[in-house]
Amino acid sequence: MIRGIRGATTVDENRENTIIKNTKILIQEMVQTNKVIPEDIASVFISVTSDINDGFPAKALRLIDGWTYVPVMCMQEIDVPNSLEKCIRIMMTVNTEKNQKEVTHIYHNEAIKLRPDLSRK
Repeated sequence: MIRGIRGATTVDENRENTIIKNTKILIQEMVQTNKVIPEDIASVFISVTSDINDGFPAKALRLIDGWTYVPVMCMQEIDVPNSLEKCIRIMMTVNTEKNQKEVTHIYHNEAIKLRPDLSRK
């Protein structure tokens, strides 16, 4: 079964190294918590708010051992007035036997505000 794993984080500054660092931390927690291996990943979509443009967050995936062939795409999030700033959102689609309630979605920093109902206590 293919399931989606959501993740989101924010950065304090629009700097490539910060974007990559926060993205890598988020992705690593998403896969570790959900016990995902690269071969089980169908694709990863990463969106960023319009105030993030100093680097590609997808570059973080290429720094993780074994992720060479994981398909990834970056895009810009819809620019909604008064929405969360400096936010990186991830949708990872994976092959898993888990049901939807067993999937753990990960939210870091200010992005916890996006889905407090799914964020860890």
